[in-house]
Amino acid sequence: MTPLWTATEAAATTGGTVRGDWQATGVSIDTRTLQPGDLFVALKAARDGHDFVAQALEKGAAAAMVSHLPEGLTEEARLLVVGDVQAGLEALGRAARARTGATVIAVTGSVGKTTTKEMLRTALSAFGPTHAAEASYNNHWGVPLTLARMPADADYAVIEIGMNHPGEIAPLSRLARPHVAMVTTVAAVHLEAFDAVAGIAREKAAIFAGLEPGGTALINADLDTTPILRDIAKAHAARVIEVGQDGRDARLVAVTLDDETTIVQAGIDGEAILFKLAAPGRHLALNACFVLATVAALGRDVTRAMLALGPWQPGTGRGRRERIVLNPTDEQAIDLIDDAFNASPTSVAASLEVLAAATRQGKGRRIAVLGDMLELGPGAPDLHAGLAALAAMEQIDLVYTCGPLMAHLGAALPAARRGLHTATAEDMAKALPGLLWPGDIVLVKSSKGTKLSLVVDGLRKLGQAARQTRKDPR
Repeated sequence: MTPLWTATEAAATTGGTVRGDWQATGVSIDTRTLQPGDLFVALKAARDGHDFVAQALEKGAAAAMVSHLPEGLTEEARLLVVGDVQAGLEALGRAARARTGATVIAVTGSVGKTTTKEMLRTALSAFGPTHAAEASYNNHWGVPLTLARMPADADYAVIEIGMNHPGEIAPLSRLARPHVAMVTTVAAVHLEAFDAVAGIAREKAAIFAGLEPGGTALINADLDTTPILRDIAKAHAARVIEVGQDGRDARLVAVTLDDETTIVQAGIDGEAILFKLAAPGRHLALNACFVLATVAALGRDVTRAMLALGPWQPGTGRGRRERIVLNPTDEQAIDLIDDAFNASPTSVAASLEVLAAATRQGKGRRIAVLGDMLELGPGAPDLHAGLAALAAMEQIDLVYTCGPLMAHLGAALPAARRGLHTATAEDMAKALPGLLWPGDIVLVKSSKGTKLSLVVDGLRKLGQAARQTRKDPR
């Protein structure tokens, strides 16, 4: 395998001192996912990565980037000693960006960043080797890590950039130096750190500050904050592409949802197109339009990109639908929509629309299991209660709520639609399996911090238990 970093290159890039001669084929910050040959970067986050250097080397790390010699290591330990590990990682990212000939696309948005990033990876891979993070690595360490992992011979790179507070996006965009940058949407997310949605729009639009000369900006044309995005994009980009129902350049004309697909009519650069996605969601149609508008802006074949996107599916925790068989003998089952990775008023509305369009089997019900939406600031109770007024709620049979904030939604719902409320995800995970019927369609949606993924895990175990019972009827 071609080395990603040699000891000599890494030392020259970071200004560090090398111990041992080594070549790294990857970069890792987590011993749980580290692969043999990785350079282990001992970041200080929730825990100090220096405490895991010995374990990383035992698992086959090529070397470890450290700021000091961890206890218990021998003189033979392969190391890259730097003044500051975070700065060292950023230096690797900056050097990887400088040496690549790849076209770089940067993505941000209040919701849909990771989904759009994955769609871009799928579509651009039809035209050449495409690099993107495997997970939602979009913060102060995630962006330089993604860059540091980028092969020098990549044709395309997709960099996701997120934020929790003002001032985070512009430095990351300047590190990535994108040729194309986009803001998929702006919504009431992270309001704890901003006075209003307009402030969020300005922070999101800071992604355009890092654009390369002659770069292209894509913005959502359907927002109250579109004028903010447009003005900032024009200040940094040679070309501004507007995407959405009101998009001048990439127009979303019509969306049809059913159980398993989204059919999209759109216009890209004045050309009418019709395509299908193998997953339901109006929000997915908009994300796909951003992707196809990017492909067109790069001068690539939009039809080829549409064909590549056709079979794409959302990842775990981001709206993927799966069937959980409860009784293999007579095929009794429930359908699970796993969307437990993140939540905001905008994304919950989109997920409920998907649930509302789903076809029930037999006497099955449409059930939403909703956990707290976090980081919404003082208006959080009203934003939770306001979900009761969504049009899609009329097609939902029962809503189970979890957490102190979602209690406000429970109180706002009519009694016939109000299901169990629990204080914790653990309590919901214990109670929910006994409340479901064969044929139910269950949406699980929450912010990651509420840990409602425990509910998803519990439902999956029902299917595992059924399979085990079939193998061992005792």
